[in-house]
Amino acid sequence: MWPDFRLAIGQLAHRPLRTFLTLLGMIFGVGAVISMLAVSEGGLKQSMKMIQGLGVENIIVEDLDLSTEELLEVRKHSSGLSVDDARAVKETLHFVDKWAGIKNLRVWTLFSHEDEGDSINSEVWAVSSDFFELSSLGIEVGALFTDEDNQEFATKAVLGETTARRLFPNGDAIGKPVKVNFTWFEVIGVLQDQKIPGEEIQGIKVGGDSDRVYIPLNTGLNRLKVEDMASELTEVKFKIKGESLVSAEAAIRESIKRRHGAQDDFSVTVPNDILAQQRQTNRIFTIVMTSVAIISLLVGGIGIMNIMLASVLERKSEIGLLRAVGATKADVVRQFLIETTVIAFIGAIFGIVAGVVLAILITFFAKWPVAWNYFGISVAVIVCMAIAVAFGVYPAVSAAKLDPVAALQSE
Repeated sequence: MWPDFRLAIGQLAHRPLRTFLTLLGMIFGVGAVISMLAVSEGGLKQSMKMIQGLGVENIIVEDLDLSTEELLEVRKHSSGLSVDDARAVKETLHFVDKWAGIKNLRVWTLFSHEDEGDSINSEVWAVSSDFFELSSLGIEVGALFTDEDNQEFATKAVLGETTARRLFPNGDAIGKPVKVNFTWFEVIGVLQDQKIPGEEIQGIKVGGDSDRVYIPLNTGLNRLKVEDMASELTEVKFKIKGESLVSAEAAIRESIKRRHGAQDDFSVTVPNDILAQQRQTNRIFTIVMTSVAIISLLVGGIGIMNIMLASVLERKSEIGLLRAVGATKADVVRQFLIETTVIAFIGAIFGIVAGVVLAILITFFAKWPVAWNYFGISVAVIVCMAIAVAFGVYPAVSAAKLDPVAALQSE
């Protein structure tokens, strides 16, 4: 079939402008499919990474941010989310394996002796020792504080990677002091950088772990000022084991609500449910955008059919001569289908390049993560060539059906 391919390439090269315009439909179609799949896949992986940081086996209870009037009324019945709430839930519900308390502290001073004087606006979280395990956070250098450190009100701190770089631009932070408000803390560890920016998914704050300072929970509650009427804890994470998350969520909600005098001053979130919803949303987005891209491929296929039909009319005498010297109808069909396949293949190759470039531009300008779906790229190329060949069948059959005598006389 090599002579047929050479002839097809020669025919396409003979009319470069028309060939280029025909290719555009395939290039745009394949490029759109690949770039949309890359954006969709990147968004899904980023969402999954963020939600997995919350813990897919966890249930999260958060203190609600109420107005002053609402808070005054609620505090008549409930003191807010507390360590006692977490301990009571752990003791009464057998399926609660571990819990971690979090207090987001108000900070007006955060610096070290080595920072460059810039404003450091990292958050300071007082957390219990199990927080790091339940949040899937690993240590890069140094160590994490322990439950003993928490019980002894130790002035130790673990830094996120970004915060460590800001406070200690010259390098190693381990063993060095940082000041939070009026208290000095010794840095004992720096976390691995998860490379997840701080964002919100369905009202739940996720990511941003690298831009925080972590101190023991009891130290934060006892040595740093807590706002009046504020809850003791901002958030509690419960790790569930041996129970469905749906029933566990209902039991935890009911337990805390009883302790809070039936006040709805907290919210309960199941990260696994958020993950399922994100996957569904991403699936719908992928289907819609891929459908639009496939429509572009169909338009490109129609363009190929139009060009090939015009080519048949222009090459009637050539077709008649081929038939007169012994070419069969199958030979003519094969020749035109090979031309169509060559157009589709070239369009698919340039479409892959266009899709990769477009995805990179989206990443650069929109700061949107992308991830390459190699199966999706393969499917896009196969669909492109299938559509092109399907739309090339009719012109090829039309060429084969031409009467050789009439075709030769058409010159």
